[in-house]
Amino acid sequence: MPSKTTTNQKSELKSPWWWVPSLYYAEGIPYAVVMLVSVIFYKRMGISNTDIALYTSWLYLPWVIKPLWSPVIDILRTKRFWIVTMQLIIGAGLGGIALTIPAPDFFKLTLGFFWLLAFSSATHDIAADGFYMLGLSQHKQAWFVGIRSTFYRFAMITGQGLLIIFAGYIESHTGLPALDIDVFATPQAKVGNLLNIDSLDRSPLPGELRIVSDPKILRINPVPRNRSEIDSIISMAKQWNSPGERNTTEGNDHASVNTTEPTWWGETVVLPLETFLKKHFGQSTEITVGDKAGNVGLLAIRLSNKPEPGQEIVVNFGRVAGDKSIALAEGGRMIFTEGNWNRPYLIVIQLDPKLKQATKATFKARAGNIPLAWTITFLIIAVLFILFFIYHKFILPYPSQDRPATETKNFFADFFLTFASFFRKDRIAVAIIFILFYRFGEAQLVKLATPFMLDAQEIGGLALTTGQVGFVYGTLGLIMLTLGGILGGVLAARNGLKYWIWWMALAMKLPDSVYVYLAYAQPDNFAVINLCVAIEQFGYGFGFTAYMLFLIYVSEGEHKTAHYAICTGFMALGMMIPGMFSGWLQEIIGYQHFFIWVLFATIPGLILIKYISIDPEFGKRRRSK
Repeated sequence: MPSKTTTNQKSELKSPWWWVPSLYYAEGIPYAVVMLVSVIFYKRMGISNTDIALYTSWLYLPWVIKPLWSPVIDILRTKRFWIVTMQLIIGAGLGGIALTIPAPDFFKLTLGFFWLLAFSSATHDIAADGFYMLGLSQHKQAWFVGIRSTFYRFAMITGQGLLIIFAGYIESHTGLPALDIDVFATPQAKVGNLLNIDSLDRSPLPGELRIVSDPKILRINPVPRNRSEIDSIISMAKQWNSPGERNTTEGNDHASVNTTEPTWWGETVVLPLETFLKKHFGQSTEITVGDKAGNVGLLAIRLSNKPEPGQEIVVNFGRVAGDKSIALAEGGRMIFTEGNWNRPYLIVIQLDPKLKQATKATFKARAGNIPLAWTITFLIIAVLFILFFIYHKFILPYPSQDRPATETKNFFADFFLTFASFFRKDRIAVAIIFILFYRFGEAQLVKLATPFMLDAQEIGGLALTTGQVGFVYGTLGLIMLTLGGILGGVLAARNGLKYWIWWMALAMKLPDSVYVYLAYAQPDNFAVINLCVAIEQFGYGFGFTAYMLFLIYVSEGEHKTAHYAICTGFMALGMMIPGMFSGWLQEIIGYQHFFIWVLFATIPGLILIKYISIDPEFGKRRRSK
């Protein structure tokens, strides 16, 4: 039987190609899942933007406080042990998410597993980066730095792109076939020709289970009507569709988890602020001119037959093409069960009262099996991480320097001295404020960009499918983000950070205006949407280079590694806090005003550039004499 020393020596002879690419691919995926995939997942499951932004922003916390528990990883066990253990825990956490998606309290349960993933992923980051330095010589560390970055990017493409596209594919190929409904604004239609609910046929229909619309084509006369009359029709439809009337929970627990009594903070600060914002910046959904309102038409949506016992079919309805003067006024989300499958939801379509000519819009009812799609997706990632665990258990080398710290007392004393020395740096307070505010606007944009893409056009979104969002951000968007970062690095190496920081900051912040255009224009052209996101992502990548270089600059000195970890903690805090209130703000003022606010929120980061101190030579490529 070979000795442990012999085994270790053999493992150290293994080429880094066996483990560096796979290790950093495994490092990137859980971060993408926690920070990016979770937002799209919860949006597709019907969670409100307020709760999505608040609770997924809290998931940044492990990266915020990561520097505080990094000594524990050095003291207790080896880096190798932490890597393989965290990969096993990450796989278990992903499996937990998959298994709890069908549960009634899925939001709270899956959020708990996301917390487990976040802490495990942050711990894995610490161990993997430390193991990289212990397992390779300085020459090989420099040689493989590009390889590790490339495979980390591949992980982001997998998480932000391929996994989302895969979930979207399952959504569109499971559940019930989508139903297209054309709505015409035409003077030939009768003005008061509304649907009679009592006269509808609710009997089972032959054939496969499907979505049924009555009528199949809707025609509405564009003559404005009395506002009170239209309000009463919309109110009647809302009452008919209400959970109490339908004797079903309608998934309202998915929309919000805030069921506690109002607090002092809520009554004295939040409520008055909401009232002020709604009054001065809120977007009205009423389509009225004076005492006249746009005419409406009614659709009745139901299923053709009874679904399986215990099966819940969610139908999302919204405009996908055509004239935006024809809008959905009521009935965007419907939930059918075996108890209410033939009790139709009332869909109210309203015309703009200024509309005069004949026109058309197309609406779509989608009923993909969203829980099944995401259950399969998370199970696949869970299996992948179990395979990572098994692979790295046998492939990772045993570096001789990878051992627990022995002098715990001195280690902790040195750690606190190192931590304190960071805050004694020259002008460190200004530097920290800059780190926190440089991405103040972008931190809010990131949280709401994908919900904006997924939301129905009637509430200000672009009505893209899950697969389309995966393509926009995970393929073209990520490629442009990478190219922007590469260009930023090349230029910074030529002229230095101080020369480029203003231009990089402007390049990062000004392209945010493409979302203002998208929110107001709501283009149906997918190529236009891709172009806008590509511009914004390229600018973000270019401007982010300056941010990362500044973190390195602040970290310069005796304890560079530890100080850089502290800087990244402040960086994560700068993303967490703005993201927490971004969803609440957007739901109050709407997407259009929200993206305008994002532009204003980028200004503090620009102003603070004037007050930070940067050596003009920092970042320049050193020329050999």
